[in-house]
Amino acid sequence: MSEEILINCTPQETRVAVVENGVLQEVCIERVRRRGLVGNIYKGRVQRVLPGMQAAFIDAGLERTAFLHASDISLPEETPEGERRATPDIQQLLREDQEVVVQVVKDPLGTKGARLTTHITIPSRNLVLLPAARSVGVSARIEDDAERTRLREIGQRFLTDGDEGGYIIRTAAEQVPEDALEADRRFLRKLWESIRQTIDGAPVGSCVHEDLPLVLRALRDLVGAQVERIRVDSRENFDRVQEFCRQFFPDMAGRLECYPGERPLFDLYGVEQEIQRALSRKVELKSGGYLIIDQTEAMTTVDVNTGGYVGRRNLEETIFKTNLEAAQSIARQVRLRNLGGIIIIDFIDMEEEEHKRQVLRALERALERDHAKTQISSVSALGLVEMTRKRTRESLEHVLCEACPTCGGRGTLKTPETVCYEIFREIMREARQFDAEKLLVLAAPSVIDLMLDEESISIAELEEFIGRPINLQSEPLYAQDQFDVVLM
Repeated sequence: MSEEILINCTPQETRVAVVENGVLQEVCIERVRRRGLVGNIYKGRVQRVLPGMQAAFIDAGLERTAFLHASDISLPEETPEGERRATPDIQQLLREDQEVVVQVVKDPLGTKGARLTTHITIPSRNLVLLPAARSVGVSARIEDDAERTRLREIGQRFLTDGDEGGYIIRTAAEQVPEDALEADRRFLRKLWESIRQTIDGAPVGSCVHEDLPLVLRALRDLVGAQVERIRVDSRENFDRVQEFCRQFFPDMAGRLECYPGERPLFDLYGVEQEIQRALSRKVELKSGGYLIIDQTEAMTTVDVNTGGYVGRRNLEETIFKTNLEAAQSIARQVRLRNLGGIIIIDFIDMEEEEHKRQVLRALERALERDHAKTQISSVSALGLVEMTRKRTRESLEHVLCEACPTCGGRGTLKTPETVCYEIFREIMREARQFDAEKLLVLAAPSVIDLMLDEESISIAELEEFIGRPINLQSEPLYAQDQFDVVLM
């Protein structure tokens, strides 16, 4: 599989696209005015302890107070490997006004503040340093048993050399020689020592360590052995990336390329069009079927429909093929749109158990290349598939869009007819409650047009019933469901 990383840089924002076989699979966006907080380390103060929620609100100097759950607090006692220990009561772990060093694990989402942890992690290309732990873990994505054993032995040697803390060996470390892992280890130790010194002298509410900017973070987290080329469209950032690779990832240097073309890099690969499509509710399938994707605060729902696909043999075969294609498309859309949390997929109902099994397996295989952790349930009695995807950053839609000011994010508006009848009821209330010579109705043009045309008889009857004239005034700036009844 051919994979390329495209990096588009402007003074206002950085965008990184992952393209596999010419098809956009993932896009990350970071804006100068709204940089992500995940990975940043802060020196905070406990503002409030909530025993009922087993959590605390932390003032870390952010726009909103951040949230720290009891399960995200590291404990000084060591637990025997493989043994799970119950989380102590939050009141035993924290008290109000206590200073605490925390790391952001989830950006603020909607009205919620950032999610924090005291389990500090410092990542590099091949390793993750765990300053408060004393263990070695190997990425589950490394499946070869001999390679897992080799990497675990290297990690254990790091611990026996007197290092404080523990390590997680990342997927990128597969087949990496020990001297490269040793270089990562030395870098992480120096970085953590620098962070500790900063913490000692930092005031409460300050950031003591900021994660790498997106252009460099992409090299650390997204680039694997399968990436053939990394193209950067900015000479300044290309030099920066080149120097970063020369220092930390020398094996990547040969894959870096500065794109000098006049045509925008994202236009060349069709990325801009794909981003626009990713903001639509409807996703067309090649067969003629389609998906409807709706994001809500609680979950994301995906509905699969056959659309114009009629198949060739029978209904069950048509449904099966549509669901198989939908499984591939859903995995891509989840990754491209950066959907997180609970995702409910309503595949078209299948009768045969073997077909259900194959569709689930197709979805699992398609999600294997996703960097975020996912879990998939079996098909429920209602024919739904429930899955979860780890959410750390806002979805593509939340980064690029905001709720419609007209409908407030509902996606629907009251019809002119509905608003018209609401106005009639409001006129009746006003006429009975207040003594006025006449009434003035201010409403959107579509509503006023309806009242002057189809509802003109109703207006005349209402005037006669209340014994007062009703004047109508069109307001072009009013939303369709907005109106005012003014007493005169």
